[in-house]
Amino acid sequence: MSAAKNQTPLNSNDSANEIGSMSYEQAFKALEQIVASMESGQLSLEDSLAAYSRGNILLEHCQKSLAAVEQQVKILNERQQLTPFSQGDE
Repeated sequence: MSAAKNQTPLNSNDSANEIGSMSYEQAFKALEQIVASMESGQLSLEDSLAAYSRGNILLEHCQKSLAAVEQQVKILNERQQLTPFSQGDE
């Protein structure tokens, strides 16, 4: 068993339900970790495939989360419930 396999939680048995319960921030951080581990070149082919598969699920989760927020903002904007941001509001 390689050291990289022990250091990175890339188990293919992680369910989509587990990822689905993550916040956007948690999923994005996990995706960043996967990208870093894959870019390091330390993963075996099998581990790279598992990482890629998990990364796709995480990416889909992030995209769905962003789409939901975008829809909420669109609805609020149509109802004129949003006010323009200005530098003085910080």
